[in-house]
Amino acid sequence: MPCSCTLQKKEKERQSRLRQYSGLEARLLQKMTFDNFDWKRVNLSPDQRDNLSKAYNRAMEFAESPENWLVLQGVNGCGKTHLAAAIANYRIKEGKPVKFVVVPDFLDHLRSTFSPESPVTYDQVFEEVKNAPLLILDDLGKQSTTPWAEEKLYQIINHRYNYQLPTVVTTNCKTDEIDPPISSRLVDPNISNFLTIMAPHYRTDATASRKKTSRSRKERRG
Repeated sequence: MPCSCTLQKKEKERQSRLRQYSGLEARLLQKMTFDNFDWKRVNLSPDQRDNLSKAYNRAMEFAESPENWLVLQGVNGCGKTHLAAAIANYRIKEGKPVKFVVVPDFLDHLRSTFSPESPVTYDQVFEEVKNAPLLILDDLGKQSTTPWAEEKLYQIINHRYNYQLPTVVTTNCKTDEIDPPISSRLVDPNISNFLTIMAPHYRTDATASRKKTSRSRKERRG
């Protein structure tokens, strides 16, 4: 039987491998968890707060048991990327593989594999994303809308749709702004749980909170 020190070392190495595979290299993304997601934001209406709480619960349920698709749509800063990253960090903590991909960055990386100096091949990068046990596509719709980009995205999404592979998608685009062959799969109720987050940009709440604090201080001084 290995000693506890050996087990801890192996677990640490395993976590390191999972994180390296995941693509969650940015420290900010690594810090996004369910524990620090604020769904009680100060400047939300009751309906917006209930909606954000629902999104949080759906994401948490998906993290615990990834099945089918979860699509989070909303404006920039509403919390959808935080929830997507929280799912990834939860799975890594559980010792399960997950691939987190920022769509515009992924397409740039894919293009770079055509260079003779590329350390990896196109097929390696494409297949790793297409067949990931759990794939998170962040910022779908932000990519340059070229025929090549749309074709690559469609191939990935259609493959995962046909094989019903667990997938999370975030987008700030309305469905009619996304290529129809892709959007039709995102909204299919047979496989996809599509949720629109009603909350505004988080900075709106932060600004409101600062103003409220500043006003309270002035009132106390007065």
